Parts: sequence; structure tokens; C-alpha cells
Amino acid sequence: MSSEESATKYGNLYSYKYVIRPTAHRMYGDRFASKDIKHHDNVQKLLQVLFLNGTLTTWEMAKIKHPNDISTIRTKEKEYRRLIKGRTDRGKHSSGVMELGLVINDGKKFNKGPSDTYRLSLPGILYCLDVLNLNKSDIDKMAAKYAIYMPKVFAKWEFLKSIVDDDVYKIQILARGLLLDNPELSLEKSPLYELMSFLNFKYRKFYEFISEEDLSEQISYWFYTCLLYQNQRKGKKETSGPDKLHAIFKKDKELGEWYKSFFKESESYYKERTKVLKASGIF
Repeated sequence: MSSEESATKYGNLYSYKYVIRPTAHRMYGDRFASKDIKHHDNVQKLLQVLFLNGTLTTWEMAKIKHPNDISTIRTKEKEYRRLIKGRTDRGKHSSGVMELGLVINDGKKFNKGPSDTYRLSLPGILYCLDVLNLNKSDIDKMAAKYAIYMPKVFAKWEFLKSIVDDDVYKIQILARGLLLDNPELSLEKSPLYELMSFLNFKYRKFYEFISEEDLSEQISYWFYTCLLYQNQRKGKKETSGPDKLHAIFKKDKELGEWYKSFFKESESYYKERTKVLKASGIF
């Protein structure tokens, strides 16, 4: 891990919802913002290149946009480096997307001398899913490029699509900060509210900093729990949430055992909390 990567810090999903997402909206725009703000537009185009192509040097990013114009590539490469790392001009610092944790340094390439490589962080992927005008094909490309960083979801993307179809794209719900801590979930006939509440409790200590592996696990737990959510649109008959999970776990036993341990951990947590209530002596 490079010193730059280790300096790039972000927290859990709560932190994404209440810190990173609103800050990124303010600094780089949201999905409703006008494209007339040049800085917002430039950053979003940069992030979209990384979203669709995975790990790249700034030269490779520029070459994707301008493959046959060396002069333009050089100019764009400098712009991308400034947008990623920020700059200090006349004593005034302007932050780059690395500072907020949307992009991380992913090592070096040595093709023609050492060059830093960059990719989206998991919060960076969520931000892109939130604000960019992406189609399903774009999201499929991202899942393939970033499979190694979320093995329980992105590495199983095509398998999951074969079972739950468009439900895989529910990850955009998380990207918009929804179905994480919404009390209205308690109206569900499934244990969605209880499982989401426990998920927040389980990762509560990682609000300020979380490893990529732990954040991947938290997002993955959210993803499979969210499959329990039933769309209430009239006239549309959906397969029940538990049936969707059963179909997945029947074909992927290892995945089923992984989620089962989370479910059992949640059961134990609520049993202990019930004991606390009964032992309180209030009634």
C-alpha cells in the first residue's frame, strides 16, 4: 500500500450517507445539478472513466478520451492529476477527489518509468451510482472491473443476475442513502428493519475509518438483506424476498453459510437485548 493510499480514509456506510455523499454533492454535484458548473462536470467525467475502466494511470485516462491526439492527452493528463490529487496555488489549497476518499492510489506501473495508478474506492463507486447517468450495461462493466474489491457481490454479478435479474441494480438504492436506517422499514412484513438495524450496530465503531475489506462486507450484507425489500407497486407480482435468497443460497452454499452466520449473529443480538429489557426491573 502506498503512502497516498494509506492517507486516503473513509468510514462505514453511515459515514458515506451523512458525510461523504453530502460533501461530494456540494463539491462535485448531484444527479439533479446543472452540468454548467465546469469543475463538477470535469470531476464527474473523470470518475466515469474510472467507473467503466477500473485501475488506470492519469495518462491512460486521458488516452481513453483522446486516443489520437498526444498534445491533448498531455493537457488532459495534467488536469486529471490535479483533479485527483488537488493542488496548492499561491498558498491556497484546492482538494482533489482523493482527499474525500472517492479515488485511491492503487500502486504503480513501470511501462515507461514509474506512474501512479488510480481507481475508485467503494464510496467512489457508490457516488458514481448515485449521480452519474448510468445504464445497466455501464453498471455491469463496473462490476466486472471491480469484482476483486467486492467478491461477494461484484464477482458474482452475472450469477446473481441469472437468478434475481434487475434486482442486482438495487445497489443504486444504497448509493442514494436509502434503506439503511429508515424507520419505515419496520412496516415490512420481513425482518428487513431488524437486519438493517443490526448491520448498523455491527459496524458502528468504523464511522471514521474502515478497511476496504470490512466496508465490502458491510455493503455485501446490505445488498443481500435488501433483496428482502418488496416493491409495493400495484399489479406487479414479485417473487418474495426470502425466496430470492433461498434461490441464491441453494446454488452457492458458501455464500449461504456466510449470510447465515450474519443472520444468526443478528438473532443472538436481539435475544441479548430482550434479556436486558426483562432484567431491567422497570415492569
